[in-house]
Amino acid sequence: MWREHYARLARYNHWQNGQILSACAALDDAERKADRGLFFRSIHGTLNHLLLTDRMWLGRFIGTPFPARSLAQELYADFDTLRRERHLTDRALADYTATLEEEQLAGDVHYVSASTGQSHRRPLGLCLTHLFNHQTHHRGQLTAALSQLGQDFGTTDLIFMPDDVQP
Repeated sequence: MWREHYARLARYNHWQNGQILSACAALDDAERKADRGLFFRSIHGTLNHLLLTDRMWLGRFIGTPFPARSLAQELYADFDTLRRERHLTDRALADYTATLEEEQLAGDVHYVSASTGQSHRRPLGLCLTHLFNHQTHHRGQLTAALSQLGQDFGTTDLIFMPDDVQP
């Protein structure tokens, strides 16, 4: 039951990231990198933050930590590279959620917070929910910025996700 739920959220994540990135592709680099008052300043900074944190969480889940200097670290300055790497990470998240066993979801994830340096142990299901919720939170900022720029980012409602969405 929960595996299907997280697999659906992984598909939704991929679908929404694709729509956001398509809307961002209509902007030039200066527009994407302009300070828009977002938590990570620009559209570009927010896209990098989301990719970084997803890679950090995925690394924690599969036991291969993804090192980061800062939560605002720029992974890719080039938009096309960022877009390609986002797609690859969405695919990896979808592959991971597709292999989950219900018993795993009851287990814990041990990690060290990148923002505080403190050690934590949390249930895997809670961490997965956080990952997808975190994406939604920042995509809300991105859709607001894109809307202000007159860019159409499509439908964002989970219930309207096409059945055939696959990362």
